[in-house]
Amino acid sequence: MIQKINQAVDYIKRKIDIKPDTGLILGSGLGVLAEEIENSIYIKYEDIPNFPVSTVEGHAGQFVIGNLEEKKVIAMQGRFHYYEGYSIKEVILPIRVFYKLGVKNLIVTNAAGGINRNFKPGNFMIIKDHINLLGENPLIGENLKEFGPRFPDMSEVYNKDLIKLAEEVALEYKIKTKKGVYVALSGPSYETPAEIRHLRSIGADAVGMSTVPETITANQMGINILGISCITNMAAGVLPKPLNHKEVMEIAEQVKPKFSKLIKGVLKKM
Repeated sequence: MIQKINQAVDYIKRKIDIKPDTGLILGSGLGVLAEEIENSIYIKYEDIPNFPVSTVEGHAGQFVIGNLEEKKVIAMQGRFHYYEGYSIKEVILPIRVFYKLGVKNLIVTNAAGGINRNFKPGNFMIIKDHINLLGENPLIGENLKEFGPRFPDMSEVYNKDLIKLAEEVALEYKIKTKKGVYVALSGPSYETPAEIRHLRSIGADAVGMSTVPETITANQMGINILGISCITNMAAGVLPKPLNHKEVMEIAEQVKPKFSKLIKGVLKKM
């Protein structure tokens, strides 16, 4: 695994002339922000040694490296998911690469289903904590000591200072945000109404199929994490209508301007 990571890092370093300090993971339909990166260099995942390829609609499948709000950033325009058939180690490979490239801060975004009845499609939820129901943990197996401790503390995965900053930026720009707990399931099927009732009962506010493996990994390595979910639909049983990925993409399309404004505002003040 170390060899695979180093080969990927070496390939990327040969393509870029900056040392990124902030990583961005852009979820379904939210990859538009990468297009605003200045002096950008694009690296397709398929060209990077040992990298999987993003197969989901709305994921461009590439790194975009450059400058955004005077920060040196590396953005994932599309991520990898456990449900695509990749191992959990493949899913978190880019986060290990981020760390080796010098990333200190990570902003991770996703499209999520609203469980909290006070939410509605188009809301942004700042993640304050998560519940891992993937049935997998990316740290299982041999512990690679250079990436952190075998048993990392998880009491503050999402950085309180970055949460406060995001709330201040949202208030300044008049962007309404919620704060809540994100729960990750493997997918790719959406949850049943009974599952959603259970998830609500254990404290989840939004549900998705990503983010948690990446944040567990980044947390182990001491990276500061800010997580933001775009509520693109209400979860099964909350509203009397079926769920589909088209709706997810449509809502993501509608919130693009506010999403870009929020993330850029956070970057500017970090």
